[in-house]
Amino acid sequence: MTHFASETAVRSLGDGRFEGTVGSLWSIGDNPNGGYLVSIALMAFRQMVPAHPDPLTVTAHYLRPGVPDTPCDVAVEVVRTGRTLSTGRMTLSQEGKTRIEVLAAFGELRDAEARETDISIPAPVLPDPSICPERSGEEQGIHLPLLERLDIRIHPDQAKAGAAGEPIVSGYIRFRDDQSPDSIASILMADSFPPSVFGSHGVIGWVPTIELTVHVRRRAAPGWLVGAFRTDDLNDGRMIESGALWDSTGALVAQSRQIGLLLLND
Repeated sequence: MTHFASETAVRSLGDGRFEGTVGSLWSIGDNPNGGYLVSIALMAFRQMVPAHPDPLTVTAHYLRPGVPDTPCDVAVEVVRTGRTLSTGRMTLSQEGKTRIEVLAAFGELRDAEARETDISIPAPVLPDPSICPERSGEEQGIHLPLLERLDIRIHPDQAKAGAAGEPIVSGYIRFRDDQSPDSIASILMADSFPPSVFGSHGVIGWVPTIELTVHVRRRAAPGWLVGAFRTDDLNDGRMIESGALWDSTGALVAQSRQIGLLLLND
């Protein structure tokens, strides 16, 4: 079993209740990555609606940070199930406290070879991954256990803190164990690049997410995913960021939007 599959796995306790464990190697500093926590909750919902295996839209609200290397409970409510969609609500808790609330709609996406596209966003043109530096915790000013599980490469013009000169970040992402990303993994990967204000503000430390929404458009083809993210607005210490992921064929896989807190290092 791959790292992502084993470390997002949950066991049903019946009546929409599940238990699992939040791993220690998906963290930003001491806090589990937000997309990783959402993935655990979505794995529980997937078990409840086997006819609809793919998240189409996911919105998560973060009430408090998760706790790494600690058991978790997921409560799932199936709000509605129809022919093409199932909608549900998930609450992930640890140590008796709610960590995240998730609302999601699941359906079934087409495999890469069966896709047809009328209108879409073209992938950015990036240098080859081999000449893109790996994401650096030292550059961001924070320890990144996440890099034990994810191989994240940053555009060479954006890899140094503040080098981009504007609030953008782009590059490549894949699992270290070469697992091909499924539709739930795309939620994680849409939340795993450095915050785009890294490009304009330099060393920024942890930027906690208040709310994250991801729209999954297609199942990804094997290989690297390309990501591009931009801060649309920064005001009073709160930032709004938009982003997208494309697969190795250039097809749009997911679009994301989130609001987060900019906590600058001293």
